Amino acid sequence: MKVHRETIERRSTGLYPTFHKITDDVSAIVGRSGVRDGICVVYSHHTTCSVMTQECSHDTAYNGLEYIQQDLVDILERLVPTCRKEGQYMHPGPELTEFAYSVGESKLETLNTDAHLRSVFFGRSESVVIVDGKLDMGSFGHIYFVDFDKTRIRDRQVQVQVIGE
Repeated sequence: MKVHRETIERRSTGLYPTFHKITDDVSAIVGRSGVRDGICVVYSHHTTCSVMTQECSHDTAYNGLEYIQQDLVDILERLVPTCRKEGQYMHPGPELTEFAYSVGESKLETLNTDAHLRSVFFGRSESVVIVDGKLDMGSFGHIYFVDFDKTRIRDRQVQVQVIGE
């Protein structure tokens, strides 16, 4: 059995949820792995991010988000409103806020509770079957890495692990 691991790096915008279509990157990693039949796990260790599979909407809103992404952002805004002020959510409490400040983050950067909660809905990983050396995504499937944290521009990593024969 082969095990192959690589990291994909992306930068989020910090202005609104950032969607990165990483299907081509993941496909290239599967190709480099040499695995013909197996599983590809795409994972984020960032607790304000998600990995999801979805079709490409092709059409984009003025902010650059695909229509289906904008629809998702709009629905999430109703379910988990953007954290705009201290005390809107219980998290972050005073101890976390002071800790974050002590390690160089501004207190405003801890106002990202919405991003933490939104990532819970979609999870931080996807597993995709590999058949004949290719991701078995169907005709319309794509893999997206989503950073829900809007407090600042951030460098992020996505882990890809390929396992199989």
